[in-house]
Amino acid sequence: MTQVDEAGDAPPQVFGHPLFQGAPADVQPMLLRDAAVLHAQDGQTLFREGDEAAEYLYVFSGSVEVLRHTQDGQDRVFSIFQAGQMLAETAMFMTHGRYPMEARARGDAVVLCLKRAGLQEAVGAWPELAMRLLNRLSDRVYRRVNEVEWYSDSTAAQRLADYLLRLSGDAAGAVRLPLTQRQLAAHIGVRPETLSRLLADWVTQGHIAGARRDWVVQDPAFLESLAQAARRSF
Repeated sequence: MTQVDEAGDAPPQVFGHPLFQGAPADVQPMLLRDAAVLHAQDGQTLFREGDEAAEYLYVFSGSVEVLRHTQDGQDRVFSIFQAGQMLAETAMFMTHGRYPMEARARGDAVVLCLKRAGLQEAVGAWPELAMRLLNRLSDRVYRRVNEVEWYSDSTAAQRLADYLLRLSGDAAGAVRLPLTQRQLAAHIGVRPETLSRLLADWVTQGHIAGARRDWVVQDPAFLESLAQAARRSF
């Protein structure tokens, strides 16, 4: 990963993150040792799948998408991290020592590159940090298990309805897709042709309006009736 400006004094934003909040004064220098600020341009790759996992990232501004390339050459975006969020911290503890996915800037972004060695040292010095990391990892595993069940038990329409409702906050209103339609199709596990047909049908029926990445949810009750049938209660 490209090294740029030294991080300097402890940026207060980083120690406001739930993972580091309340870090003891003697632990903070461990976490920031050799940290550097990276100014990334739109589309710049921050790390690639299979690279040595030597750094994890805190997003100062802009956003970073985490993805994998599918066998047919498409990008499957798993998560988008916004300002104030942290990514790849759990990769610092993987036994194979490599990133399991690729990270790429969405628009111009500024990130703080933090070192694996410092995080591992901080865990030994501050046990509370280890517990927080375990909690974060456990929550992610739980979400992924639910997603596997969701993909196997739900229909394409239910998955798309759920996705649009999450963007709109379960209410009527305008939403902008953070993904291209091809990326969205891969994200919710449907063929691009199926996604296009569903969107076109719902426009015709008056449930949504729009095109490409800009849409308006006009009938949230219809989407809710689809999504709720396959949602878990917790």
